[in-house]
Amino acid sequence: MSAGSTDAIVVLCTVGSTPDADRIAAALVERRLAACVHVMPAGVSTYRWQGVVEQAQEHQLVIKTAADRFEDLRAALVELHPYDVPELIALPVTQAHAPYLAWLLEHSRP
Repeated sequence: MSAGSTDAIVVLCTVGSTPDADRIAAALVERRLAACVHVMPAGVSTYRWQGVVEQAQEHQLVIKTAADRFEDLRAALVELHPYDVPELIALPVTQAHAPYLAWLLEHSRP
């Protein structure tokens, strides 16, 4: 794959508990909004919320999907996520192993 030529994105999202992370990951894959969701072990996030610097244990979700599924994925994350303002950052996949990319695209579309 040449730079900038894939139709895939990686979406980052944090969530505060293992049950929420597992529930969201399963729902996204079951709905074919993601081919794979990797749930990272909890780490500490430091952030400003409502004027106060806070720290919290959070799991990072690494969501692999087709770029054209972003809006449906965004809507599902807003629906499923316990936070008022969930993190939702999409990063383009500029290069990928062709067989993996084909699998990712096949399994993240209806």
